Amino acid sequence: MHLGRTTLSKFLIENLSGTPDGADLAALLVDVAAAVKAIAALSARGALGGATGSLDTVNVQGETQKPLDVLSNTAFVNTFQLGGLVAGVASEEMDDPFPIRAPHKRGPFLAIFDPLDGSSNIDGNVSVGSIFSILRAPAKGEPQTADYLQSGSSQVAAGYALYGPATLLVITVGNGTHGFTLDREIGNFILTHRDIKIPADTSEFAINTSNERFWEPPVTRYINECKAGKTGPRERDFNMRWIASMVAEVHRILIRGGIFMYPRDNKDPSKPGRLRLMYEANPMSMIVEQAGGLSSTGRERIMDVVPTQIHQRIPVILGSRNEVERVVHYHQQFDSGTDQSYKSPLFSERGLYRS
Repeated sequence: MHLGRTTLSKFLIENLSGTPDGADLAALLVDVAAAVKAIAALSARGALGGATGSLDTVNVQGETQKPLDVLSNTAFVNTFQLGGLVAGVASEEMDDPFPIRAPHKRGPFLAIFDPLDGSSNIDGNVSVGSIFSILRAPAKGEPQTADYLQSGSSQVAAGYALYGPATLLVITVGNGTHGFTLDREIGNFILTHRDIKIPADTSEFAINTSNERFWEPPVTRYINECKAGKTGPRERDFNMRWIASMVAEVHRILIRGGIFMYPRDNKDPSKPGRLRLMYEANPMSMIVEQAGGLSSTGRERIMDVVPTQIHQRIPVILGSRNEVERVVHYHQQFDSGTDQSYKSPLFSERGLYRS
């Protein structure tokens, strides 16, 4: 939908004027947009710009880095460092938070980000993105790690960029979720999707079914019902999607509804979830909730989780309200022992999944 030529800067001035630190937050989000434009240009060149292939390095997550991972991280760090609007940054690609120090100016915010989500898709020329979360910094002094460990409900802004056929920037400052498309001819982000609303009902789900054998029973129950379609208890057919890029999955859900699930599983008991709370789950949860959807671990609202580590992992179930509520209800039934959908002795009173 086309809404005229409302630029990102104009939108931010209109929506943040008169709010605490509103001018600084608007300026910071304009800086984010500048970093996004730089990454979009690098991404668009692909192999011509040396963005494909892999490096001989791994990040703190144990993941092999792509050249564009490092270039994107540098673009964000340099932008935040030179902008004078943040006191520190934390990134998926860095072991520890990075404080802003003299001669650079400190600002009133903290920026946490995933510079390149879905980087495994780069070589296949499939959409990738960036995710960011903005928090308030301590009033005085250099921020410590504990200062970053704020729940998602403390975010003052969040957003993502999608590098696809068009470059989109989707943001929330707490008054709805809004999408901007990069006009490459003039170099500005233009408001194209005002006040996005996720449909409450959906017939699409996104999950990596290769992990099915590791899922908890409530997730297995939900997915089996979806796969059963018209012949099952849901009495309608569902479609499955999986892009392996959280940004692309969430954007599709914002536009047409759906549920995205990266649930808890027993594949690696040391990891209670796969996605990172601070710079993936929290910002995406804020975006989804501001668009009328829900976001949960299955047992708790994601933005109520009190973080203990910068790189903390968490289960994620988000999207259309009614479907997320159903999955949460299945977890409640399972945990309380009132779920009657399982007949296998594995799930009986004395089975493997009962204490």
